[in-house]
Amino acid sequence: MKLIETIETFISGDWGNESHTEDTPCEVFCVRGADIEPIKNQDYNHIPKRYISKRSYENKLLQVGDIIVEKSGGSPTQSTGRVCLITPNLIEKLQSVDCSNFCAAFRVKKEWDAEYIYLYIQHFYNMGAFFNFEGKTSGIKNLQLEQAYQAIEIKPISIAEQKKLAKTIRTIDGKTAINRSINQNLEAMAKQLYDYWFVQFDFPNEEGKPYKSSGGEMVWNEKLKRKIPNEWDNCKLKDFINLFDSKRIPLSSKDREERKGNYPYYGATGIMDYVNEYIFDGDYILLAEDGSTSDSKGFPIVQYIWGKNWVNNHAHIILPKNEQYLMFTYQMLRSIPAKQIETGSIQKKISQENLCEYNMVLPNSILIEKYESIISPLWEKRKLCIEEINALIKQRDELLPLLMNGQASVNSDLSAY
Repeated sequence: MKLIETIETFISGDWGNESHTEDTPCEVFCVRGADIEPIKNQDYNHIPKRYISKRSYENKLLQVGDIIVEKSGGSPTQSTGRVCLITPNLIEKLQSVDCSNFCAAFRVKKEWDAEYIYLYIQHFYNMGAFFNFEGKTSGIKNLQLEQAYQAIEIKPISIAEQKKLAKTIRTIDGKTAINRSINQNLEAMAKQLYDYWFVQFDFPNEEGKPYKSSGGEMVWNEKLKRKIPNEWDNCKLKDFINLFDSKRIPLSSKDREERKGNYPYYGATGIMDYVNEYIFDGDYILLAEDGSTSDSKGFPIVQYIWGKNWVNNHAHIILPKNEQYLMFTYQMLRSIPAKQIETGSIQKKISQENLCEYNMVLPNSILIEKYESIISPLWEKRKLCIEEINALIKQRDELLPLLMNGQASVNSDLSAY
């Protein structure tokens, strides 16, 4: 059979309007190409809210089991054709969902399991098959969707077998989701304690009570133009951190393709690729230098990285001068209002000078060390969870083609779990 023969119907996208109007009264969450990977990780926080017409709402609203495919976008190293599955969890969280005009959705026939078809397409995407079905319009790559799905063959198997194969992959993804949930809690705990102690100034006083709320002495600091706890100080960021910008080396798409490997290649906002060489080894903090320098809440984009990796020239590489203050420094950088260190009206940038001249609140060293003693063990657990996530993803991606090609099968014992 051809893959297209498994599809019952296609559903076109509708980007709608930003606000409620008489013609577009129906509120939906609209999935874009950029939302596809976060959705796989059960991250629905950045899917935009839009408004569409009643007709679109009736005809384009997605349901559990629908599959969204990215038709337009991609990059030189990433093809169009990425897919995500509409799960019960997504519908429970967002209620009403459609997709943008740069995507399409489809519903599979009842003799096919939607999760199996989703994984089957993911398998072909991982192989790079969709690069062969792309055209360009005004610099944007467009997937010839029906032509691609007409070319891909699929072997008819029983729906029971489809469900068994899908469940095997879902088990791995389930463990990955648990790890991500654990990490979200660990990150929230670290940030909450930082905010409580170093932003609200309710760190434990000598009696173990919250300092500011219990009447702790607050004094005016002329440099910071605010009150801070007595015996605290301020300093320029350059006196607290070291920058390692001399080692920042960019790689072109061609360079990255030629150096394919296992070491993460970081950009300003995350991992861009994997290469076969590294220039950093250890724990570092990255802060976005240009492009997308701040998140949706107006704080700098800050990453914590460790191990062997390569960092390009779009991120500042930072360590505290006292390397024992790593977790405090990470949280402190995340709490700086980005507008205080950014320049540029259109293309935002955080230069070394802007960063180094920022005036920071300087707590006493005893409190910083106490924070580190509480948070560092939690952060080590977070790192272990991430390493396990990466190992599980690698295992899943290696297992997926074997299952889809019939080179491996799921025995009855495994399928029972």
